[in-house]
Amino acid sequence: MATLPVIEMSPLFDRVDAVGRARVAGEIARACEAHGFFYLTGHGIDLATLADLEAQSRRFFALPEEEKLRIDMARGGRAWRGYFPVGGELTSGAPDQKEGLYLGTDLAADHRRVQARMPLHGANLWPPALPELKVAAEAYMAGATRAAAALMEGFSISLSLPDNYFRDAYTTEPTVLFRIFNYPAQGLGADAGSWGVGEHTDYGLLTLLAQDRFGGLQVKAPGGWIEAPPIEGALVCNIGDMLERLTGGRYRSTPHRVRNVSGHDRLSFPLFFDPDFNARMAPLPGVAITTGADGRWDGASVHDFDGTYGDYLLSKVAKVFPNLVDEALT
Repeated sequence: MATLPVIEMSPLFDRVDAVGRARVAGEIARACEAHGFFYLTGHGIDLATLADLEAQSRRFFALPEEEKLRIDMARGGRAWRGYFPVGGELTSGAPDQKEGLYLGTDLAADHRRVQARMPLHGANLWPPALPELKVAAEAYMAGATRAAAALMEGFSISLSLPDNYFRDAYTTEPTVLFRIFNYPAQGLGADAGSWGVGEHTDYGLLTLLAQDRFGGLQVKAPGGWIEAPPIEGALVCNIGDMLERLTGGRYRSTPHRVRNVSGHDRLSFPLFFDPDFNARMAPLPGVAITTGADGRWDGASVHDFDGTYGDYLLSKVAKVFPNLVDEALT
């Protein structure tokens, strides 16, 4: 396929509309069996929310570096939250040409998971100079999380499972992580190795991505790399490694990458809606494994993994910010 399909997901918010929900589920199945990426409309996040998120994010990245570093990730501890500068995050061992802010479900110090010192659980860090960013980001996160939960019902139906299968088995307490990324302009003459993000797959169940108008996302489709340009008001959805594992390879976690040659700074906003940190990730009942590494970017197979989602996630993030491992994971 030269372009990604567009799925109008609004029937998934209506439990009475069985026909509409089945139609959306069928579209999800076809998209995930083809290449694991599609656009979403009807997700319930209005244009004003998206515009405010972009505006406040641009204000944040325009702050002086010393102001952004007041919420550096080193201050986030085990919660793994905060700001990192350009080159501060690695993909396949190479520094990405982006800066960003790591956020997630905001948990108070007395939450049982924080008290238990569970990695990647805790409080968000917000820039003191820009309180408006917290308001904009939390509004978007709430809408995207709601859309992701409804979308997982569509995935359940697409696999001939009860509507609430994934919620009950894996996402009663989902791992929700959110990123605000800024890719500084590289220009048309940028070195071919200057990737905003190199080839990779996502780790969990699904990712919902809002992107600004400048584009740069590329998806590895069966026929080669294709562009996934922005569509106003639409989100991009892709599935992660653990959904590939659960489905035995029927739904594929597809490699993707970012190259910013628009001549403008590019913003993107991925929200990861993933399994409970403690959920054991075994294939769904009756599912046979149909794929292995199959040319994956890292030469690995998600079907060789055995453990909880937290085990898998920590094995990955330790390679992304190796300088923070001692603080966050020990």
